[in-house]
Amino acid sequence: MKFKKYLLDWRYFLMVFFILAILGYFFIYQPVNFPLHTLVSVEKGVTIGQTADFLEQKNFISSSFWFVALNRLLSGGRGVLAGDYYFDKRQSLFTVSRRLARGDFGLTPVVVFIPEGSSIKEIAVILEKTLPSFAQEKFLAEAQAKEGYLFPDTYYFPPNIKPAAVIAAMEKNFNDKLTTLNEKISAFGKSLKEVVIMASLLEEEARQLETKQMIAGILWKRLKINMPLQVDSSFQYVNGKNTFTLTLDDLKIDSPYNTYFYKGVEIGLQKIPSIFERKIQCGTGLYVYRFCFT
Repeated sequence: MKFKKYLLDWRYFLMVFFILAILGYFFIYQPVNFPLHTLVSVEKGVTIGQTADFLEQKNFISSSFWFVALNRLLSGGRGVLAGDYYFDKRQSLFTVSRRLARGDFGLTPVVVFIPEGSSIKEIAVILEKTLPSFAQEKFLAEAQAKEGYLFPDTYYFPPNIKPAAVIAAMEKNFNDKLTTLNEKISAFGKSLKEVVIMASLLEEEARQLETKQMIAGILWKRLKINMPLQVDSSFQYVNGKNTFTLTLDDLKIDSPYNTYFYKGVEIGLQKIPSIFERKIQCGTGLYVYRFCFT
């Protein structure tokens, strides 16, 4: 009798242990190589089995079989809901199954800070580092014509945002800031394109406001007398060099970005100008035509 009781106790113990192990596997265990800060897109028409196989291959789950079983139980047989799912931390098999069954996308906005003076290439790097699966090359191609008109600021983007939406948000911000300055631009007598290009050149030519004001006055004077601007900042688009690495031979390179070679400001934009509210300021001093755009 004692032996039977002892055996029965062990059976209960093993059964409880087995149940706890299963619960731990479903609710607690998280794959060691779980991909963090990753966006998973589930397309319409994709089956539960295909989704389960993909998640197992990418280490989101440890068992495609149990994912399918849990998903059918939690979704009532509806399967996985199509959409973009963002995973910012490791999660258990049960949690992943429940999220895809209920459409819990986890698309909490991500803070993206774009510093003043950033080029579109620098913006693309920031976006790729901050947003999972961001199409950097597509952004560069679509933003090329908008460089200088994308406002530097702090943005809150969903993790699955597309390049076109980022460009639209930044351009709208630029235009919103511009509305309070339209009269000043008109009074200055220069086109918006000329003003923005000049401001973008000054971003690399100087850092202090007073220095930018002085240089701006000199450059507008050169334009007025039909003299080349002769600035070094545009050479980053010619051969990647700056003021400290340029040689006399570099100044002879035939390139539309060579402001020693070509006159005017139709060279294209290099950098996003500084805070736009400060951009248009006019002053007088030792330099004639000292109009400041910083």
